[in-house]
Amino acid sequence: MSRVGKMPVTVPQGVDVSISAEQITVKGSNGTLVRKLNPLVAIKNDAGKLSFTPANDSAAADAMSGTMRALVANMVNGASKGFEKKLNLVGVGFRAAAQGQKLNLQIGFSHPVVKDMPAGIKVATPTQTEIVISGPDRQVVGQLAAEVRAFRPPEPYKGKGIRYAGERVVLKETKKK
Repeated sequence: MSRVGKMPVTVPQGVDVSISAEQITVKGSNGTLVRKLNPLVAIKNDAGKLSFTPANDSAAADAMSGTMRALVANMVNGASKGFEKKLNLVGVGFRAAAQGQKLNLQIGFSHPVVKDMPAGIKVATPTQTEIVISGPDRQVVGQLAAEVRAFRPPEPYKGKGIRYAGERVVLKETKKK
């Protein structure tokens, strides 16, 4: 059995988990998350501890038990605390401004780049060169951060662009004569 799948998920106070035949629903202070259940994994809720067991002895069921455990653990964590990704803008004149559910970026193009945020996702700009994307769903937060970074990824010669907080960009040496 998967080592990850063997570990139970502890449900904290204020988080409600309901398991039906086809889906699992996690409700918390940050919102409600729903995921379709895989028929290869059996989930049991024993007094605030969720346990995951493979439905049969196949390798696919064993692997999927670990995957479902990780996904449900992320749902529980997102419903209680939430997830956030921080991005930094590096470059002269590069600015970001959060306007409601829109992120307005000026990143060296002749026009501003506007990115709409889906429902449930919050975007904030503490300074003009910082972006904080937060929400309950880890996959959506990470995907949005990757899409914003893809507008202007860091280039290898000057390091200008949008990068994750803490990301190190290795600069190349320029061509010599």
